[in-house]
Amino acid sequence: RIIHHRCFRKNMKIKKLIPSSLRLRYKLIKRYTEDRNKGVIFASFRVTESPFEHSISETQEIRKSEYYQNKIDNIRLGTNLIERIIITSGETFSFWRAIGNPSPEKGFKMGRNLIDGKLKADYGGGLCQLSGIIYLCALKAGLSINERYNHTVDIYTEEERFTPLGADATVVYGYKDLRVVNPYPFDIRFEFEIQDGYMSCNLLSTKPITERTIEFRRKKYLNRIVVETFSDNKYLNTSEYLI
Repeated sequence: RIIHHRCFRKNMKIKKLIPSSLRLRYKLIKRYTEDRNKGVIFASFRVTESPFEHSISETQEIRKSEYYQNKIDNIRLGTNLIERIIITSGETFSFWRAIGNPSPEKGFKMGRNLIDGKLKADYGGGLCQLSGIIYLCALKAGLSINERYNHTVDIYTEEERFTPLGADATVVYGYKDLRVVNPYPFDIRFEFEIQDGYMSCNLLSTKPITERTIEFRRKKYLNRIVVETFSDNKYLNTSEYLI
């Protein structure tokens, strides 16, 4: 165990010597290669005349905080990119393929991000609420969740929550993505509305989708909370948070 611990610390020190830009490039190339080998078909920007007459919706408050206006601007920029994507049957929606690197060159601004368990300022701050509301809407619509990560730390009190614990989806460009698959034999897409401090996510479809009942069941331990997610009483996944 001592030898293993020393090797781990040595590897961590070596990683820190590698520039973050090179580490990111490696991760992107590795992910691209894995996706190609698996034959993943991604949803893309399309123009369609199909009538999206049915919807499943989720609304959340965008809470006031430091960088509040920047967060609004980042979310608007992200939603404008995502709304152009049509997800046909069997295709995968990838949050980061839709948005790309949230850099200042693309218009993204500084905002609050939870990095390594601590709140820090970074470009694209606030996009995790956008990915989270997409995740929750996808759960309600019964989409297949191929990739999703919860935050490592629960930073909110019950009064501060804008979404149930367990309904989050943290995203880190190149490292952590949100990916959902359309299991239906018809097209779907996401549409958003941001007004008066609230954000609504609508999953639109050309045919009706039965909305699922989503439950988040908590178990509290000494230093962590474990949340089990159920869809119509069927177990889906487990999220774990330090407190």
